[in-house]
Amino acid sequence: MSFLGFGRPKLSSEEKVAMAEQELRMLASMHNRMTKMCQTKCIPDYREGELNKGESVCLDRCSAKYFESHQKVSDIMQAESQKRGPAQGGAMF
Repeated sequence: MSFLGFGRPKLSSEEKVAMAEQELRMLASMHNRMTKMCQTKCIPDYREGELNKGESVCLDRCSAKYFESHQKVSDIMQAESQKRGPAQGGAMF
């Protein structure tokens, strides 16, 4: 516990494992959504066994934009969470 009882409480190892598992589930979910979205957009049908140049470029750009937008949204949500502070339910993640 920190000085005068303020600050973040120490997490037990079970809580740390639970948080790591939750983060892993969130990353897997994000990856699955990105894969489905970019595949639908960039590969409308499977005519060949390998990707052509246009499909490869599309997938590369789509995934880069997806990660960039995800990062921007995460940064904004984290900033809003910090503005609220822990007393007002700021722990969103």
